[in-house]
Amino acid sequence: MPPDHLPEPDPNHRPLTPEQADKLPHIHRLLLGYYGQPKPREPWDPLTQFIYSLLSSRTKTPASQQVMRDLERIFHAGPNNWEPVRDASIADIERAIAIVTFPEQKAPRLKQALEQITARVGSLTLDFLAKYRTEKIRSWLEQFEGVGPQVSAAIVNFSTLRRRALSIDANHLRVIQRLCTVPRADAATTETRLMRLVPETWDAAMLDEHHALIQLHAQTLCTFADPRCENCPLLKICPTGQRNQAELHLTTP
Repeated sequence: MPPDHLPEPDPNHRPLTPEQADKLPHIHRLLLGYYGQPKPREPWDPLTQFIYSLLSSRTKTPASQQVMRDLERIFHAGPNNWEPVRDASIADIERAIAIVTFPEQKAPRLKQALEQITARVGSLTLDFLAKYRTEKIRSWLEQFEGVGPQVSAAIVNFSTLRRRALSIDANHLRVIQRLCTVPRADAATTETRLMRLVPETWDAAMLDEHHALIQLHAQTLCTFADPRCENCPLLKICPTGQRNQAELHLTTP
């Protein structure tokens, strides 16, 4: 695997204070102590991860994983053989991915993307991306409809490309905003700000583990509608959770 190339340090960017430098490691330690070590990922090739990430947006993980199995079964496709999906009709693809959110949007996007990759590369593969810098890979991926910073980060971090990036989906963004880790912003800006806090010793696999812990926390305790702040391992460092608990005590007779 080629070494990841990081941007040159910004001479105008101030060094982190010790407190800032320990923000993400502290969150990581607390979540790791509460949930235990996440199961290590077995990375897919970049194209398979591209397909999964494109289809899984706003879709729960079990449904997203089932859709990948359905695509393989229905079209006799899979890693190194996604041509049958590319060559299928939009209607057939939409039926195959019906359990994801917005299948009527994702089916034509997927078919078009696979056709465009083939036209640009000469074959249906993204393995060639491994020889490029991370920033160039992400810029290239984000040319495709439906691929924004969250999806491109997932592809470069979760796949065998294994580059440093944080995929800031709705779950990750919610936890970070409630913790007030960085100023509130959109997902792309939040990733940029968080990456400035990432220790230099954290490689791609460590960033993947960190994201997995945040995801698990968002789905288990820090849920959208009914966060269980009283049981949260991050309560002592979470202004939102502390405020929720204070309000609860005020309203409890």
